[in-house]
Amino acid sequence: MTTTTTPTPFAGGTVLGYPRIGRRRELKKAVEAFWAGTTSADELEATAAQIRLATLRRLVELGLDPTDGSVPGSFSYYDQVLDASALLGAVPTRFASLVGADDAPAGDALSLAGYFTVARGQGDRAPLEMTKWFDTNYHYLVPEIGPDTAFSLASDRVVREFVEARDAGVVTRPVVVGPVTYLLLAKAADDAPAGFSPLSRLEDVVPVYVELLRRLAAEGAPWVQLDEPILTSDSIDVPVAEALAAVTTAYGALTTAPVGAGRPAILVATPFGGLATQDADALSTLAATDVEGVALDLVKGSLPDAATYPGLAGKTVVAGVVDGHNVWRADLAAKLDVLDGLAALGAGALAVGTSTSLQHVPHDVDDETYAATSAEASGTTLDPRLREWLAFADQKVVEVATLARGLAQGRAAVTAEVDAATAAVTSRATAAGVVVPAVRERAAALTEADFTRAAYAERAAAQQAALDLPPLPTTTIGSFPQTPEIRRARALNARGALADADYAQQMQDEIRRVVALQEEIGLDVLVHGEPERNDMVQYFAELLDGFAVTANGWVQSYGSRCVRPPILWGDVARPAPMTVEWSAFTASLTDKPVKGMLTGPVTILAWSFVRDDQPLGDTANQVGLALRDELADLEAAGIGIIQVDEPALRELLPLRQADHAAYLDWSVRSFRLATSGVRTETQVHTHLCYSEFGEVIGAIDGLDADVTSVEAARSRMEIVPELRDAGYSRGIGPGVYDIHSPRVPSVEEQTELLALAVGSIDPRVVWANPDCGLKTRRYEETVPSLENLVAATRAVRATLA
Repeated sequence: MTTTTTPTPFAGGTVLGYPRIGRRRELKKAVEAFWAGTTSADELEATAAQIRLATLRRLVELGLDPTDGSVPGSFSYYDQVLDASALLGAVPTRFASLVGADDAPAGDALSLAGYFTVARGQGDRAPLEMTKWFDTNYHYLVPEIGPDTAFSLASDRVVREFVEARDAGVVTRPVVVGPVTYLLLAKAADDAPAGFSPLSRLEDVVPVYVELLRRLAAEGAPWVQLDEPILTSDSIDVPVAEALAAVTTAYGALTTAPVGAGRPAILVATPFGGLATQDADALSTLAATDVEGVALDLVKGSLPDAATYPGLAGKTVVAGVVDGHNVWRADLAAKLDVLDGLAALGAGALAVGTSTSLQHVPHDVDDETYAATSAEASGTTLDPRLREWLAFADQKVVEVATLARGLAQGRAAVTAEVDAATAAVTSRATAAGVVVPAVRERAAALTEADFTRAAYAERAAAQQAALDLPPLPTTTIGSFPQTPEIRRARALNARGALADADYAQQMQDEIRRVVALQEEIGLDVLVHGEPERNDMVQYFAELLDGFAVTANGWVQSYGSRCVRPPILWGDVARPAPMTVEWSAFTASLTDKPVKGMLTGPVTILAWSFVRDDQPLGDTANQVGLALRDELADLEAAGIGIIQVDEPALRELLPLRQADHAAYLDWSVRSFRLATSGVRTETQVHTHLCYSEFGEVIGAIDGLDADVTSVEAARSRMEIVPELRDAGYSRGIGPGVYDIHSPRVPSVEEQTELLALAVGSIDPRVVWANPDCGLKTRRYEETVPSLENLVAATRAVRATLA
């Protein structure tokens, strides 16, 4: 070992990260005001500093030690992977003019405006590609690395934020994406030679981390956390052995200097799963390095074999026994049992922690409003039973501190807390609505016929006869911009200040406007724009039994985008139609085909906090049956095209390849259960976005949708040849308009993308559409972008004729 001082372990427990958006989304509002030009960079920096300091105070108040690095410094303005790119100076050449701007803070090569431009794009400069962060609903920005990418310590913001906290009286543990995960998540730059691997640049990246550690040590940082979640996955672009060799190389170099003078102690965090596979054992690799600590996910990962890891003898193991990815209260007695099992692991010290960063859960259960009784719960007024069943970020910090006290002082020291947790777990298991016999009986009676439609060729002929669509049909994914007026009307209606009839009239007026706009633009298949929907999952959760929705349970999805995931706590059923009235009204306004819009069972599960007391596949089938009833009612109302969105299909894919088949089986079957009850001439669409689809091509085919629309603009149609090579032959709509950026893509840009698509696969099955729904965009961007889409489609149609 090169360590010369013994780091103080986190005796009072620690967490791997904390929500960074602010308890009332203060960061979102400040960032969007900066984008709009109504606040300055200095004002944004001041708001961010207030959020950071409020977080420090809260974590100390909840029980974390302010002196030993137990409090994580995990703030980000937009995304932690983008932060790593800014730190390393890994900015694509198309943004080179932003580097060294006069308005950049001292110590940063990019100004805040430049940082956000890399994230969101500007003019002809496309933003970094966006995709899902492991198996969460958080999106990160994909680094672009080439052989000539220059690396240097281009931002010392991590150091400045440590100093800020230290001067406020809290010694934090800075959190940075680790070098191996960073490079394995990166994509090769467009000008990189074929076969280039970003991981080949490891020896150029590691010195920048060494310099960062040196500067943090100089300021007195006792610990730094380097996140290496890639070690929990074997679904990576290089052999696992190569990735583990990179770990050995990287952390060999990072631990050369002594702790104290040359660097802080290093805690390598490995969230989202276990570290052992049939082929390799990443924990053995980490244990053989000279890092001082390893944080293990013991919620999704398994208990290590105490006899296998002698290298842990000198290390602190942070046992991630408190679930950072879901909202259920921990069974403290069971967690103490796990901690007892780890006592024989042979670690130098054992500390209690969370399995992941708490950025994936809301702030505080006590921020919610609860009804007096279960019968009175409605809207965002929660069933009072949930208060005892749930643990958001703040409650999880308290659970960590309680377990740490029990670990240090014995169970007798936390008897009252353990007994209360046990009572809550028992109450949840036996509560009315958790098990509904009628729902269970219907699911048990399913046969294979319930998951099967007629052959696609038969369906395609019947649908073309019924719909008479032109070549390359144009459509959108579903939602149109939610204007301030729409949001204001919804808020007033929720508060009872706008009568239901008046609210419905305003929504109908908006639908009329959206239909007229689509007809004017020249789209072929229309949507109603979803003005009545607050969120594509929450809307349905409010109308289905077994769900609850929060008032303040905000979680960051990407950038400034925040969502309130519903809580799926009981058996799911549909008490009444949910969308039929809106879709039927829309169809009455036009002679063009109208799509009904639903969210699929996998996405409803992925974007909710789901019960953990039964297999996910069982819960997905319950949701699938509820949606099956909705499709039947839409069809009966004359809606001939129904889209069932599954953007989260790839998101829930397990990180270990050995677990893929079981997941893909139940996820695909739940979609088919929802969609297989309609007639042959009813066209079923689905939509998938912002994921790497290569691993689920077979599942996309297995959904058996008549038309699948997918994200493709940022990746420049990467998925199209993959679909071709996989033999996919049904309708496909590869997005030609990236809606996650405020840019207006030109006719030429969209024409080029659409031409790439029809040049790779049969033009007869290609649709033209945006990448995703338009809810988050403004009309001044949306209208010209869609006009350009229609013009591009007409240009490509002419070449086909």
